[in-house]
Amino acid sequence: MSSERFDELESRVAFQDDTLEHLSQVAARQDRELADLKRQLQAVVERLKDLDAQDPGVGPGSDFEVPPHY
Repeated sequence: MSSERFDELESRVAFQDDTLEHLSQVAARQDRELADLKRQLQAVVERLKDLDAQDPGVGPGSDFEVPPHY
């Protein structure tokens, strides 16, 4: 195999390694963000449950009627 061909392959491998590392970092960051969003969503759900328990006439499941002018 010629030296030029070997250098080209070596360069491609280095580029692919760099790309894989970058993609791995992106996936790890997105995993952390997803976990954080899940925690935030759970906190919102709990807050809505607390609000509904305090005043059952407010929030989802209530018998709220739309005013006649709508």
